[in-house]
Amino acid sequence: MDRLDNTIRPYAWGSPTAIPGLLGVEPTGEPQAEMWMGAHPGAPSRTPRGTLLDVIEAAPERELGAAAVTKFGPRLPFLLKILAAGAPLSLQVHPDLAQAKAGYEDEERRGVPADAPHRNYKDAHHKPELLCALTEFDGLCGFRRLAEAAALLDGLGVDSLKPYADLLRAHPEEAALREVLTAILTADPEEMAATVTEATAACDRLGGDYAPYAGIAHHYPGDPGVIAAMLLNHVRLQPGEALFLGAGIPHAYLDGLGVEIMANSDNVLRCGLTPKHVDVPELLRVVRFEPADPGVLRPEASPDGEEVYATPIDEFRLSRHVLPEGAAARDLTVATPQILLCTAGAVRAGEHELTPGHSVFVPASEKVEMSGSGTVFRATVVA
Repeated sequence: MDRLDNTIRPYAWGSPTAIPGLLGVEPTGEPQAEMWMGAHPGAPSRTPRGTLLDVIEAAPERELGAAAVTKFGPRLPFLLKILAAGAPLSLQVHPDLAQAKAGYEDEERRGVPADAPHRNYKDAHHKPELLCALTEFDGLCGFRRLAEAAALLDGLGVDSLKPYADLLRAHPEEAALREVLTAILTADPEEMAATVTEATAACDRLGGDYAPYAGIAHHYPGDPGVIAAMLLNHVRLQPGEALFLGAGIPHAYLDGLGVEIMANSDNVLRCGLTPKHVDVPELLRVVRFEPADPGVLRPEASPDGEEVYATPIDEFRLSRHVLPEGAAARDLTVATPQILLCTAGAVRAGEHELTPGHSVFVPASEKVEMSGSGTVFRATVVA
């Protein structure tokens, strides 16, 4: 079992205070967006035995267990993060596994450089993800009901948005959403910028349900993603609540601190709220044009005290242990690899003392007991 030394990514949208506050250290003044825990090649966790990537590559069956290697290959199939959004992230979707494999093979065959800014598929894996709030957390997830989206656009009183609202009322749901999103993302840039500016002023004036979009617009002035965001459900998670984001579901994180876990992939297709490449045809091929409730998840308690966030995929399984003062030690030994992350209190995992923001990697089948008083998130796989 190894204590992890983890990289903090300084993306511009990160909060300068949330991760330092969790760790109990002084802020640097720079944004601190994500702390990565895992074996992602871009920033693998460090251990006394070398990087976690090197440790796993040296002995995959010993570290991951035979069942996980058989199912996912000799790689840790998830990446665990602490995510601290101080500004909106890009509006984006992720491909399913078949789309990722086909897209990756196509770009490899065409010789698109791996670091090309217009490359869509960095690998052949899908990227479902789960975000669990540690603080109140705002996000966008999935398409609204069409009548709600049309009413929201109409309520702004912006003449250039009326055709979009009319389209949402005039067609079957899938066709309507596809047509409207296509129109937003392919509109004349100058005309769309003027529309966004007018819509931003209306959001500022109206407040209430429009307040989240005013905030987005001030971070991304003139961006067509501001209008696209109004087609989506706005969600405010309370601590302990979570969102599961499957393939094709448009989403964006807006503000807050959370624990995020995802399949270990870099495949992202962006819809807006970003200076990065937006491939509209490929995006429209991947998006699922289905209005739906965002489906806020709450953990399901098991008899041993573990609280599980149920998801329909196997690359990761996230659960939470909340240990009250004086609680008996809990045996967490399993035949799959684990990362244990403390987010509150002080706990002991094996020989390691964990306080907020600190984590350990537990190889498959290694005996581990947890004791103390605090909150620990447990990341593993279903194998």
